[in-house]
Amino acid sequence: MAPARFSEQDFAGREAQLRELPEIELLGVLRNASNYTFLSRLTPYGDEGLMAVYKPARGESPLWDFPDGDLYRREVAAYRLSRALGWPGIPPTVIRESAPHGVGALQLFIDADRRRHYFEAGGEPADEWQRVALFDVLINNADRKSGHCLFDSAGRIWVIDHGLTFHPEPKLRTVIWEFAGCPLPAALRSDLERVQESLHEELGKDLRELISRSELSTLSRRVEAVLRPGWRYPEPGSAWSVPWPPI
Repeated sequence: MAPARFSEQDFAGREAQLRELPEIELLGVLRNASNYTFLSRLTPYGDEGLMAVYKPARGESPLWDFPDGDLYRREVAAYRLSRALGWPGIPPTVIRESAPHGVGALQLFIDADRRRHYFEAGGEPADEWQRVALFDVLINNADRKSGHCLFDSAGRIWVIDHGLTFHPEPKLRTVIWEFAGCPLPAALRSDLERVQESLHEELGKDLRELISRSELSTLSRRVEAVLRPGWRYPEPGSAWSVPWPPI
């Protein structure tokens, strides 16, 4: 039996808690992150609090090709786009102004089995990874590592770390290339058509607060390109097309 998906009520409820729970306790820095990333507990919530990952703008390392201090906004933009599409599974993510180190992204912590990730899954379930691969094409993800693909205790797949996204220039770097040359799955077309329309309406208005006008325009063109007859998943262009380290 496939694991139960998060419902719209689940997502909305967790978003509200991330925004509104008053106290954020920093439990420690998460290792192996290129920017300051904190494991946090929000209280009051139940007996143990709500666990979250906090990425403050002040903790972002400067990059030559992305503007300073706005990677956290891209995390939230990726989440908003995923909710509009209905895939892939990105943990509820919000902007939090009142936080220990200032404004940043706050994302629901996924208690994942660290032994399981994309490479370990052996490409299954293929339809889930096909959606992740397509999502990365749309957001121009420059850093899809295997370890960014998590399995929770129920077996649900979640994908995280979307700071290096939405750049207007081609930057796709991913470990998921087995769908290269494959056509657009027919089952995903209606989701893309819905988002294409929404980018000119409510979703576009939402994303304009998170990414630049040129980035939003480029996203719209990517969606249009994917919907054209004959579109196929891209091929890796060079060794640079795979991030390092890959996990």
